[in-house]
Amino acid sequence: MTGLRYVYAVCHPFGAALQAQLTGVAGDPPRLLTHHGLVAVVSHVPERDFAEKPLRAHLEDLDWLTRTARAHQGVIDALTAVTTPLPLRLGTVFRDDSGVRVMLEAREADFRRTLDRLAGRVEWGVKVYTETENGPEPSETQRPAEKAASGRDYLRQRRMRAKAHEDLWEKAEEFANRLHAALSARAEDSRLHAPQNSALSGAAGRNVLNAAYLVPRTDCEEFVELVDRTKDDVSGTAPRLRVELTGPWAAYSFAGEEP
Repeated sequence: MTGLRYVYAVCHPFGAALQAQLTGVAGDPPRLLTHHGLVAVVSHVPERDFAEKPLRAHLEDLDWLTRTARAHQGVIDALTAVTTPLPLRLGTVFRDDSGVRVMLEAREADFRRTLDRLAGRVEWGVKVYTETENGPEPSETQRPAEKAASGRDYLRQRRMRAKAHEDLWEKAEEFANRLHAALSARAEDSRLHAPQNSALSGAAGRNVLNAAYLVPRTDCEEFVELVDRTKDDVSGTAPRLRVELTGPWAAYSFAGEEP
């Protein structure tokens, strides 16, 4: 099959087989290209979509970008199940196999150093959210005297809600800081990311903590149990806080590559 070469990740050589029927971007199965003891995981993609100009246009198309990102992530997930991949940026494309080999040679020292550091490790994501409650607005059908009274009540309730939200946010920040310290102590490395915008992420509530943790595979069970205990404690003592755990992922946050 002809076409450009799409590169998902770079790995050390590994013996395990990828899952059967795995397809990548544009529906083409990934294959392994070995050079100087490094493995690039690649597939063929059509030039009409992945040459520089059409690719730039496609990156403005949310539906296309979502499909491509899911296919890319599917290959990374399959690799993470059998080895430690170093994921490359979405849309990393070369003209042919020779171009991929040139890239491997140019970045060989960096790839080896990062792969050695990440070997046998995965990334876990932990987020903390606050869930707020809003009271009812005054009715438009109330009589003037009732409106005046309800107006005063409304302003008082707004002040009370604002104070409650402020108190909740302070408690949530304190909790998030304690949790991050506890999880960082159980991880080899950690990263604090900017809080997610709920309008973009679709997650309910306000994001207080958005963190990633690099954890050896041998320590994952203990790390997950610690997060689960925290989630149980929160549900019983602070029901307006929510803790979410995701992973295990390839170590995007620690690979030096933009996701």
